[in-house]
Amino acid sequence: MKVPAATAAFGVRTRLVLAFLLVAAVSAVTTAALTYREARNAVLERAQDTAVASFREEAERFVPRLPLDREAVQWELYDIAARSKPHPWIVFAEYASVRVSSGDRPASGVLTAELRRSARTSPRGAFQRVVKDGDAYLTIGMPVMTRVVAGGPAVPSGLVLYAVMSLVNEETDIDALVTAARDGALPGLAAALVPALLAARSVLRPVRELRRAAHSMGGGRLDTRIAVRGRDEMADLARTFNASAARLEHSVRELRDAGTRARRFASDVSHELRTPLAGMLAVTDVLDEDAERLDPDTARAVRLISAETGKLALLVEDLMEMSRFDARVAELNTDEVDAAEAVHRTLSGRRWHERVGTELPDGIRVRLDPRRFDVIVANLVGNALRHGAEPVTVRLSRRAGALAVEVRDHGAGIADTVLPHVFDRFYKADAARSRSPGSGLGLAIVQENVRLHGGTVDARNAPGGGALFTVELPFDGPASREEGSRSVPGRTECAP
Repeated sequence: MKVPAATAAFGVRTRLVLAFLLVAAVSAVTTAALTYREARNAVLERAQDTAVASFREEAERFVPRLPLDREAVQWELYDIAARSKPHPWIVFAEYASVRVSSGDRPASGVLTAELRRSARTSPRGAFQRVVKDGDAYLTIGMPVMTRVVAGGPAVPSGLVLYAVMSLVNEETDIDALVTAARDGALPGLAAALVPALLAARSVLRPVRELRRAAHSMGGGRLDTRIAVRGRDEMADLARTFNASAARLEHSVRELRDAGTRARRFASDVSHELRTPLAGMLAVTDVLDEDAERLDPDTARAVRLISAETGKLALLVEDLMEMSRFDARVAELNTDEVDAAEAVHRTLSGRRWHERVGTELPDGIRVRLDPRRFDVIVANLVGNALRHGAEPVTVRLSRRAGALAVEVRDHGAGIADTVLPHVFDRFYKADAARSRSPGSGLGLAIVQENVRLHGGTVDARNAPGGGALFTVELPFDGPASREEGSRSVPGRTECAP
């Protein structure tokens, strides 16, 4: 399963810390926003309520003298403005077309039509907060009431008083709150980083222990266990891991014991068969020499027994060789040899020179085990001669720091369904053909010997027809004796 790139770019520790800081940041911003809103409303409402109540009292004390005397009204407005709170007011009076002000600041755009309409129609007056040219103002409109008849109801006199109060001080206080909240957020996030790291460490400690335990088990230490701490989910995970590891260790131990017993049985049987087979081979050699003096039926039986005994002896030797690979006790005795001479010795020792063509350049020297190299070449050439078609060719070459040995025949090739199994032990391409001149382990032994040298072997069909086996062996031999002695279950020859 592929991990998304955005997730893979950050480790679990980083994501936990970022998540913790994100929660802290969201909490800080939310708290600051709510605090700002409540503080702002409280500051503005306090100034607003004080100003509105004070101006209402001034409007109620104001007794208009009609017709309106501009100069007298202006002095009255000066008196009202002098008593303004919580901040200085600019007071306006409007009566019909008469406009009187206690100051020279223009009221254009500050006293809105909506405020004027509300002030004329509501006996309690109206107020409004407006922003003009970036400055905030509180505007208040109060109708001046009068009584036509003493003791009678108060009625609007037609005179309306307006007060305009700057809210610059309140806005400054609010800006100070915003600055304080902003300046306090960064130290708060920095302080939140410490518990975030501690929380991530406490969460990731069991995860790291689990990773180390899994890595240790992957390295073969199946007795690895995790200490269980507490009763949380991580403790349950540790208990589950330990239980699974115990079951895996038990199963692997049983499999190893069974494999060891099977290898020991095959080795013991092969070893025990060697002595009687040696005697049988001696007897069959004698019988072969006297077969010509026997009657035809007896001679055929003698030759059949001799051939089958030889095949049995070859099978026993190959089984013993495979048991050494499986038990990982096969060793290399390397020496620096001339590759062409080694191939010549293999072919001449089996009298294959006339049947096998060669392309063996001189001067290719390589460090390898001569005996095992002889087995590799002999089994590949023998397989080609038995199951392919002549001419069979052996070719040596240098290839990327390795010696390449190619053995090719000109037969029908290897079927596509057979190629994946060509190195399997005792695999037969034709299930109906149960008898074969070989032991069925030749190519498996080739593969094991090649791996013991730290090389590779490959089987495929040649472009011009026939099977082509390619062996690559490093010039300097295996990297180490331990690596070179490692064995992997092999595969065997099959007829194409």
